[in-house]
Amino acid sequence: MKEGKERIRMIFGNEEAEVLVNELRTNCEKTKSYEWRISQLKSIKRMTQEKEKEIIQAIYQDLGKPETEAFIADIATVQKSCDLALQHLKHWMKPIKVKTSFSTRPSSAEIVPEPLGVALVISAWNFPFALSVDPVVGAIAAGNAVVLKPSEIAPATSSLLAKLFHQYLDTSLVRVIEGSVAETTALLEQKWDKIFYTGSGRVGRIIMTAAAKHLTPVTLELGGKCPAIVDSKVDLTVTARRLIAGKWSCNNGQVCIGVDYVITTKEFAPNLIQALKNELEIFFGKDVMQSKDMSRIVNSSHFKRLLKLLSEDKVSDKIVHGGQHDEKRLVIAPTILLDVPTNAMIMQEEIFGPLLPILTVEKIEDSFAFIKSRPKPLAAYCFTDNKKIKEAFVENVSAGGMAINDAILHITVPGLPFGGVGESGMGSYHGKFSFDAFSHKKAVLYRSFKSDSSLRYPPYTVKKLSILKALIGGNIIALIFALIGRPRT
Repeated sequence: MKEGKERIRMIFGNEEAEVLVNELRTNCEKTKSYEWRISQLKSIKRMTQEKEKEIIQAIYQDLGKPETEAFIADIATVQKSCDLALQHLKHWMKPIKVKTSFSTRPSSAEIVPEPLGVALVISAWNFPFALSVDPVVGAIAAGNAVVLKPSEIAPATSSLLAKLFHQYLDTSLVRVIEGSVAETTALLEQKWDKIFYTGSGRVGRIIMTAAAKHLTPVTLELGGKCPAIVDSKVDLTVTARRLIAGKWSCNNGQVCIGVDYVITTKEFAPNLIQALKNELEIFFGKDVMQSKDMSRIVNSSHFKRLLKLLSEDKVSDKIVHGGQHDEKRLVIAPTILLDVPTNAMIMQEEIFGPLLPILTVEKIEDSFAFIKSRPKPLAAYCFTDNKKIKEAFVENVSAGGMAINDAILHITVPGLPFGGVGESGMGSYHGKFSFDAFSHKKAVLYRSFKSDSSLRYPPYTVKKLSILKALIGGNIIALIFALIGRPRT
């Protein structure tokens, strides 16, 4: 069976990708109906319920992720997206009435959401189920045919997705293509109506280059170094717990919106570090390396990359907590570093792991300038009870999203868009924003054959121009003079 799968993967090239896209495009008229969309969304919801154990097992096989974390972050996320779409889809699909201009009256106008067509979703490995299926929910809700390319770095989940999509969904319109660089390259050679990518900025640039060839719109969910500033005016225990939840309890730091580094004051740093140590022991036990409540590093390559960040000159001696690692089990302990050089690799690239640098400043407000001097992150966090600092943070720091006095939880609010800005990405999704990401907003004006004014037609005269200027300017007096043919004095 394995040999057969490898053989099938080997023959998926440009020709096979072109046939696939053409087949979906031929069938995609069917996706426009409300009934088809609802049936597929119900099938996805049922899939997550009936195959929950298999999904959790696959995620554990890929990442060693605890069951509770896998259920909340991967399965429940998709279920909530399905529930929201099922509840609101009829309303989302309705045209939106808009007011018309004076020049078009009598008339009416509306915005009609329509499917883009055939969409490609390329997902990431760190939340291999949710980051694959959640965008597919949006694509289907918007009425598109869709191809999902799961990450090969999470092979167990990728294989399971291929199996489950074939079992539960309409395979004439929803497909999974497994593979790695060769298969992704073949897919990117095709003309899509939308490409949705989650992953690194490096690959995001490749995706955008490929999309530009066909002028295909893209949503890029990337990442960056997400900062958290911590003021001294906080509930220290709660702050420490929420920082841990936003760093180590979320896939052991392997998350694009996780806390990448912390900025606090020199005076407050020792208190914060001690609170983090205390809560880490409560969360993961005295021997953190044996904890069953923390994900492992995804593979050997990423493990070595993280150790390289940690072992750099002038960085390794900044460790104030943790640092233990076991390459055989791909485990790295939660590690805190204090005042690493800002030009070190650990402060230049997204960490995506359990290493947490803490930088110190004299005043917490000084952190704003540091954050602004760097590429805009996917998320930014501020912990303070000071109203002025909260307001200044929101006003002065640009990021894809924010949370005040917490981390990560802003993405659970369905009314908030999730997406990046600048180098952290473009476009957004979640809730209604997922529907919008895969829809075209078609502008439609309706007019009758009555009241056809000659003002817009040649021959043009001075009187017509005077009337048009008065109408456009909303000047009633000028309009009266223009209609009676008298110049204003």
